[in-house]
Amino acid sequence: MNSNARADRSARLMNLVHKAVLTVTGNRLLASAFGMPVVELHAVGRKSGQPRSCYLTSPVHDADRVVLVASKGGDDRNPDWYQNLRANPDAELVIYGRRRKVRTRTASAAERAQLWPQITAAYRGYAQYQQRTTREIPVVICEFVS
Repeated sequence: MNSNARADRSARLMNLVHKAVLTVTGNRLLASAFGMPVVELHAVGRKSGQPRSCYLTSPVHDADRVVLVASKGGDDRNPDWYQNLRANPDAELVIYGRRRKVRTRTASAAERAQLWPQITAAYRGYAQYQQRTTREIPVVICEFVS
């Protein structure tokens, strides 16, 4: 098994464990990580058309939007969830126990430049992830839909 396959498998396993802990504890344990809220993203698989979900952190969020970082831990590849959102930007997020519809988009260069200092202030690891890869880590803006 190559290193990419191992990394992908580890990420899937971590996601399953996270989901199990949240479910068993009624969202009391692991509802935040590194001081950021954990959000559950529900999207449609770009290849399968099937529902997909994963847990992510949101370093920046307010009443109108949630910001996600497609870091994949500094991997040279974009995460699958990001590729899925690029193919189908309509999704749902669960944040603070509330499920809401969102329309997603990749931040423009100007928006990313404005958000990146806030993102790295919330969690310094994102700056380290950016240093590990040659790709510019995408920032995803999830805007709530009424």
